[in-house]
Amino acid sequence: MAVRWLCSLFGKPFDGGKRMDHGAQQHQQHHPMEQQQQSYHQQHPAMMRLYEVQKEVQSLGSAVCTFSGLQHDRDYKRVERELTRLLLEVDKVDTEGKPELQGARKRAAQEVEGLLRYLEENATHPSRIAIEDLSNEARQLVDDRVVAPQRSGGVAEINDELVDALQEIILRLTQVKTEGRVPLRKARYRALTRMCAVQDVVEGRTQQQTLSLPLSGETHEAVNLINQVMVKVSVARSQLVALLMGLSGRDSCAHLSRILTEMQVELDALDVSGNAAIRNYRKQVVEEINGLLKHLDLEGEGEDTRRYDLGQNNSIREIEAVRAHVFHLREGVLRHCMMGDLSFRPKAELQSLLTHLDQVDTAKNPCIREARRRAVVEVQAIITFLDLREALARRQPGTEHPAHRAVWLVLGSLSDLQAQALGFDGKRVEKSYMMLEELLTKQLLALDAVDPQGDETTKMARKQAVKFAQNILNYLDMKTDGWEY
Repeated sequence: MAVRWLCSLFGKPFDGGKRMDHGAQQHQQHHPMEQQQQSYHQQHPAMMRLYEVQKEVQSLGSAVCTFSGLQHDRDYKRVERELTRLLLEVDKVDTEGKPELQGARKRAAQEVEGLLRYLEENATHPSRIAIEDLSNEARQLVDDRVVAPQRSGGVAEINDELVDALQEIILRLTQVKTEGRVPLRKARYRALTRMCAVQDVVEGRTQQQTLSLPLSGETHEAVNLINQVMVKVSVARSQLVALLMGLSGRDSCAHLSRILTEMQVELDALDVSGNAAIRNYRKQVVEEINGLLKHLDLEGEGEDTRRYDLGQNNSIREIEAVRAHVFHLREGVLRHCMMGDLSFRPKAELQSLLTHLDQVDTAKNPCIREARRRAVVEVQAIITFLDLREALARRQPGTEHPAHRAVWLVLGSLSDLQAQALGFDGKRVEKSYMMLEELLTKQLLALDAVDPQGDETTKMARKQAVKFAQNILNYLDMKTDGWEY
């Protein structure tokens, strides 16, 4: 930061307050005039002012580096205003024409300008706009189907169709690239956590609708009170969804939390007189309230780096450890295949890795789910490659239908192409990728040209070969789409 370049400007290494080494001390002893000049410049009013500005820049630096909003946000305008003020302060520093002070002022201006640029780039980045567009799409969906009907005194339209629509938006959001930028990772994580929370609330409601209707008020006087709480819970559910999606107006999570807690107290005070049916009914309502309360801590969600930086997540670390093992096995498989050796078949080990991946806790995080899915695809690609190689080795050409033989020839070519796909580690713009994609497409065309001549075995074989070729194309596409968690 600014401390580092201001110190280095006069030949003093930035050592965090530590003593200089022996060589530096000797250098100063041999150049007393230079040391005196440096001390003079460091104590010059212009330099002292630049040091003060640098301290303010440092205090704003962390806010800039973690800001995840847009240009119209209040915090953006505040930070931009403060940085612009500092830039004007730097410009007003009188250097008296001294080159050393002019250089220091120039560097201070560059540092402030760099922060302004970084702030603007992240707030206007295409990925940030994409995150906002998807958030607005989800917001509109929830407003139309849940919030607006409830506010107008109607009934919220909560069903499986709404759940599926939210899931589709969430999946698109997981595909937004962040380029490793903290502000973009943070913005995507915050949007995902809110959408997933809304999806969870909505799914809970669809499950609740499948339960039996509330007990009749004639059963016990406590039932009427529980039914009244149920009505309040329904309203609170819509309020929670509105809060999570930014449609709440003046409401707050703290206010809704107090309302839900009061409902719990009210239910706890009910005398159900040992009636098991009523006690169970009350328990269901309490559990539904608890389900809403667990989502009310999302106002500060995303501020903790450990949450939105999934590289530090234990589940991601497990997945990455599996992928490292898979990479090692894949290299071994390809190496043995090049030598024509089919004895190396780590299928049991690969199957155990699939089991391990299945047990990884995703905590309903769509990014972790996607990371796990991709790891599963990598394992399955090696297994299918080994299965095809083994099938090709067992093949007995003499007994085949002519059309079936044509399918086998394509499968042989696909096996070689899959080996190339497994070993490919480039980008889509590379010539090798485009050639591989073209060759795979040609094999699909070759399969399309095969006439089964009414042979059912050939029909089934061709269908499986087409699926196999498409899976290789999908695998290659997955490897090169630049996805990140």
